[in-house]
Amino acid sequence: MRQLNSGLIEVICGPMFSGKTEELIRRLRRAKIAKKRVLVFKPRIDNRFDEVQIVSHSSQKISSIPVEDVETMEHCLRQLDSPVDFIGIDEVQFFNEALILFVENLANRGMRVILSGLDQDSNGKPFGPMPNLLAVADIVTKQYAVCMMCGAAASKSYRLKSQQNSAQVFVGASESYEARCRPCYHKGVS
Repeated sequence: MRQLNSGLIEVICGPMFSGKTEELIRRLRRAKIAKKRVLVFKPRIDNRFDEVQIVSHSSQKISSIPVEDVETMEHCLRQLDSPVDFIGIDEVQFFNEALILFVENLANRGMRVILSGLDQDSNGKPFGPMPNLLAVADIVTKQYAVCMMCGAAASKSYRLKSQQNSAQVFVGASESYEARCRPCYHKGVS
C-alpha cells in the first residue's frame, strides 16, 4: 500500500544544452537502482536522436514510450498490470495544458513525477505548459548551459539565423540552436 501523500512533482527546466534530459535520466536510473517501477514518456515529435529512447546531447539513453498527447499516457497507465512508482516525462513543453492536471493526479495518487523541458522558447517566452508546471511543482531545478558566445552561464535558447521561422515549435539540436546568456542572446536578436 502506498504511503498517503508520498507523491511528488519535480520539474527540471532550462535552455537547450543545459543537461535537463541528462538529469532526468540520472534521477530515473537512481529510482531503478532502488528497485522502483519506472515508466518513461517522450513526445513523439521529438525524434532527433531516436524514435523510442530518450537520448541526451551527451548520448545518455533511457527507454521510453513515445506519445502524441496526455490521453495516450493515460491509456498506457491503464494498461499496466501493476502500479508505477515513478513517471518520467521529457520535453514537456511539447504537451498541452492537460499535462498539469494529469501530473497532479499522478502525484496525488502517490507517484513521483519527474518532468524536464524548456522553460522558454527561442523568443524568450514561456513555453507550453511549463509556467503552470513550475507553479504546481514540489521541486524545481533550473539548469544552465554555457553561453556559446562568451562562456557565461546561459539561460536562453537562441535559434540560429539559418533556422529562423515564426513557428514556436521547431525541433532541432546544435545545427539549429545555441545556448546564450542574456546579453549575448539580445545581441543576436537585435
